[in-house]
Amino acid sequence: MYSERFTKFIEMWQKEFGIERTIDEKICVDTEGNPIPWYTYPAIEYLSQFDYRDKKIFEFGCGNSSLFWAARAQSVTSIEDNPKWFDKWQQEFHEPNLEVRWRDEGEEYENAVFEDNIKYDVIIVDGKRRAECAKAAIEGLADGGLIILDDSDRINTSQEYRSAVSALKGADLLQVDFYGFCPMNCYSKTTSLFFRRNFAFKTLNEIQPIAGLGNIWSMGRRQRKDFYKKFG
Repeated sequence: MYSERFTKFIEMWQKEFGIERTIDEKICVDTEGNPIPWYTYPAIEYLSQFDYRDKKIFEFGCGNSSLFWAARAQSVTSIEDNPKWFDKWQQEFHEPNLEVRWRDEGEEYENAVFEDNIKYDVIIVDGKRRAECAKAAIEGLADGGLIILDDSDRINTSQEYRSAVSALKGADLLQVDFYGFCPMNCYSKTTSLFFRRNFAFKTLNEIQPIAGLGNIWSMGRRQRKDFYKKFG
């Protein structure tokens, strides 16, 4: 039999993170059904604190993350290399500030970040050719921006990821790794953020960090005391 505290822990993951649904239905959404990226939950919660309303986002790799960013940012440009998935996103995604582009796996894939001759505030490397895309992202990144490299723990077995991380660190970006569980998986992974040294995005709230999912400090004093008595 599970202890009452462990049962409460499982209940939190089911109800507050909605991870059971994401695993069973193979879909990246939060507990309310809103699209979320396939990043680790700590990375998602950290990124969700900032105000992106005047930010331009570029993604190597398309999916529910594209909708997550489109709901927050001024504009999102997302690159897809799989024709089947490209057709799916073209049919399902109708956000006016989101553009999904198909590009082949060759050099035109990573060079897509230069097509509009602009710098992007956030660049996500989460698709094909991650070493090449990481190097291109450095050139395409705006002053004060950040690059997101998902699945960065693959550096332990992949030369491609070693090259990607080496290039990003070699550009004097500050690396912060977010370890943890993520939607759809029953195992943990890592999402790494690489910041320009002058990163200073505004936050949505006056304070940072805000109370995250499952955090008792979002409760009132009486609720918190009752929680402590029962599970502390």
